[in-house]
Amino acid sequence: MADSDDIRRIALALPHVAEIESNGFDFRVADKGFVWSYPERRPGKPRVIRTDVAVLFVGDEAEKQALLLGEPEVFFTTPGYDGWPLVMLWLARVDVARLEELVTDAWRMRAPDVILDDYDAAAH
Repeated sequence: MADSDDIRRIALALPHVAEIESNGFDFRVADKGFVWSYPERRPGKPRVIRTDVAVLFVGDEAEKQALLLGEPEVFFTTPGYDGWPLVMLWLARVDVARLEELVTDAWRMRAPDVILDDYDAAAH
């Protein structure tokens, strides 16, 4: 079972990551968001920042649909994210190892090639 502290630890361990001031968590690489707290919006109510739900950048619509259909108990979306390569993730329904994989993949999709090249070179 993962939580927002795990998100923070994983994201900040990746190169060139900046945490943006937020009521929850919001991480970027090269000024591009890759994981942040879900800003839940309900009609007639103020927006609520959900730190138990992460919004993750995914590669494309096909990957988004694969996650949503393959693990509906873990991933979901809302109409506000239609057309965007983003999914929401219930943190309590994923283990830390899987979360690390998801956050790292999201970071990889947003990081510039030069950062990826350095990261991959250091890993080998």
